[in-house]
Amino acid sequence: MHSSLSSLGHIDGGAGAVVSALRGALGPDGTLVVPTGTSANSDTSPLHRAAIAGMSAEQVAAYRARMPAYDPATTPTDAMGRIPEHVRTLAKAQRSAHPQTSFAAVGPLAAKIVDGHARDCLLGERSPLAKLYDVGATVLLLGVGYDKCTAFHLAEYRYTKRPPRRTYRAVVDDGAGRTWCAFEDVALDDSDFAVVGASFERTGAVRVGRVGRARARLFSLPDAVDHAARWFAAHRPARSG
Repeated sequence: MHSSLSSLGHIDGGAGAVVSALRGALGPDGTLVVPTGTSANSDTSPLHRAAIAGMSAEQVAAYRARMPAYDPATTPTDAMGRIPEHVRTLAKAQRSAHPQTSFAAVGPLAAKIVDGHARDCLLGERSPLAKLYDVGATVLLLGVGYDKCTAFHLAEYRYTKRPPRRTYRAVVDDGAGRTWCAFEDVALDDSDFAVVGASFERTGAVRVGRVGRARARLFSLPDAVDHAARWFAAHRPARSG
């Protein structure tokens, strides 16, 4: 689920009430999964660049030196909204280990979904997204558009044998203290996700409704990923290789 609490209008109980309602709708056999990314933990992210804008070289060095290492148990989400942050803090929630693109889950499949999130695979075959694809998950966009649809990123790993790649950096602690690490992975690009989503919705595969004041969209994650992979193959050929 991707969500915007403010888009719903006033909700008694706030994020907690929304999550409680969703878990009630899922029932005891359902698992709720949300993105809990921490992109500010990377000096290659837009959030980091915004944070250091206008700083001197010495100030940037000092800022980098005091950035805390990612901790799945305590690091807050960045720019994900209040609902994912609430899910992350639930007593039985599980969270993946990736220092930039983690997911949190609660429910019987939580551990299966979040375990084994490889550092050099932000949102690909060794991430929770691939596991959600394999279990036939459903995506809920609650008050947000397709530009926030993380599932489309999995298609970026699949539409060509050699997608563009880049280097990422993040602050981690693997048991020997805080350190910076660098890793290479697919160069993620969500700039065309709104167009991909509109194309997908025109296939009739999306249920659209209202929740409070918000527009909600519900659809199959595998169907969305497969559609996006075909779309990328047709519209991103110049970027492959």
